[in-house]
Amino acid sequence: MIGHSQQVHCPNCGHLAERHHIDPDQLVRTQCGACDYLMITCARTGKVIEAYAPGLFATSAC
Repeated sequence: MIGHSQQVHCPNCGHLAERHHIDPDQLVRTQCGACDYLMITCARTGKVIEAYAPGLFATSAC
């Protein structure tokens, strides 16, 4: 069950995205239909559960 939703700017492309606060699981899901960005975090700890951002690449630690 979704607690509440809000419109935010996508951190990946800047278009309007949706942020859903999912109360029973204490999750926050941010998603953008324009660029397919997805970020799911724990509302309590802020830790990332799942993330997908096309066009962003992980850098090597080496």
